[in-house]
Amino acid sequence: MKKVVILDYGSGNLRSAERAVARLGVEVEVTADYKTALNADGLVVPGVGAFAACMDGLKAVRGDRIVDRRLAGGQPVLGICVGMQILFERGVEHGVETAGCDEWPGTVERLEAPIVPHMGWNTVDAPEDTVLFKGMDADTRFYFVHSYGVRKWEMVPSDHLAPPMVTWATHGTPFVAAVENGYLSATQFHPEKSGDAGAQMLRNWLATL
Repeated sequence: MKKVVILDYGSGNLRSAERAVARLGVEVEVTADYKTALNADGLVVPGVGAFAACMDGLKAVRGDRIVDRRLAGGQPVLGICVGMQILFERGVEHGVETAGCDEWPGTVERLEAPIVPHMGWNTVDAPEDTVLFKGMDADTRFYFVHSYGVRKWEMVPSDHLAPPMVTWATHGTPFVAAVENGYLSATQFHPEKSGDAGAQMLRNWLATL
């Protein structure tokens, strides 16, 4: 049986994520233990709250190093909500810039919309060859709760590497809703709160382990 670790670094809907993954028939453990997180078949990095606080918590358990080492070894990682945001180069909140994990270039910044936070169900615009959204219709909705996001994809195309698949959603203006980049995947929405659609997305990710 495959084993998935939900990384406990003091932020995120840990038990909700644990239940959502466990329902799909894999072994799940919520832990901050370095070796356990490093060696699991899959790692989920959740996140709720401020970018800077999440980065502080992640570094406190060496989570940034865990992510780096897992990706170098071809071991899948899934970021959720702020757990996705901290994978980018930087976050800017209230004029304060905080360095992220820098797995992708780009800035997490406040959404430009008449109503913030973006809270509720929304459709996404996924690439044609997506893995995470395989088997889903264009009108499938996912649950979002966030005030910040990545409004511009900044990675420069490479002749040597397959480009990441970027899924977009719109609230006021477009923002990155998900990224699939080799062994690193992430969603701005909460799959664990997205009912059958979220379960299907998690099932698709688990199938890559």
